This record gives sequence, C-alpha cells and structure tokens, in this order.
Amino acid sequence: MLQASRIEPGPGQESVWDYPRPPRVEETGKRIRVVFAGVVIAETRRAKRLLETSHPPVYYIPPEDVRLAEHLVPRTGTTLCEWKGVASYYDVVAGDRTAPVAAWTYRRPTAPFAALKDHLAFYPSKMDACFVGEEQVRAQPGDFYGGWITSEIVGPFKGDPGTMGW
Repeated sequence: MLQASRIEPGPGQESVWDYPRPPRVEETGKRIRVVFAGVVIAETRRAKRLLETSHPPVYYIPPEDVRLAEHLVPRTGTTLCEWKGVASYYDVVAGDRTAPVAAWTYRRPTAPFAALKDHLAFYPSKMDACFVGEEQVRAQPGDFYGGWITSEIVGPFKGDPGTMGW
C-alpha cells in the first residue's frame, strides 16, 4: 500500500489532507460549469462543496441550475455512502452522445448532509469539461469519488492504485 505524503500547499492553495473526516459541506460562490457534447449541462454560482480528507472537492449543483429534464436520464440502482446515505444516478445525454452513470444525487441524505438534498454532482472524467471559475478541472484518479482537481488543491489524492487504505 502506498503511504500518503502530504504536499505542503502554496499561497492560495488547500491541502486535501486538511479536509475533515467525516466530510464537511460548504457554500461556494465560484462559477461552476459542466459541459458535455458542446452543451452547458449545468452552470451555477450556488454550488456546495463537499470536503473530505484525501479527496479533491466534489461540487453539488442545485437542480434548478441543471438542465435536468433535457439532458439527464435516471438510472436504476443505487449505492450507499457511509456519510451521506443512498445515491441515485443519471446518464447525461446530449445530441447523439450518452455518458452512462455520469451524475448522482442524494434524494434523502442523512441529517448532517441535508444541504445536499437533490443537488447534482458530475464525474468530471465523463464530461467533456468541468470548470471552477475559468479553470478546467482534472478528474480525481480512479473515478470512484468524482472529485474535481484544480490548481488550488494539492494532494496526494485518494483514488490511484494502492490508496484505498488511506
């Protein structure tokens, strides 16, 4: 198993190793944008960031700021998060392209995460581009948690082979 060696954040940066466990939800006024097949699927300045030790932030977008009826198709099946509860998934569809299981939501999150109710998160690796402000994000390694990596975030990040025990 790889050992985590915290990268010291520079000015204006955050280390994911300073994020809490259990995770914390916080408001962000930054412009968040999700693009797929040339279509802006979601855009907001009202997203919530989920911060958890060793993970890049996951951005949850209010449903009214997502082109939900036009571009998201509900999937059957759910998963269980020990913190947030039961997640439901969506395919993202635009034009002749489909990104299977590319977004998720918590319809009935646990009490500490009630602020995430019905908000949508997107796997950046399955979209053409996701942005925080004007910066295009990189996907969290391993694509299990769906974190958004920007130049403001330093790791190392959970998700690469050998990091599941972190």
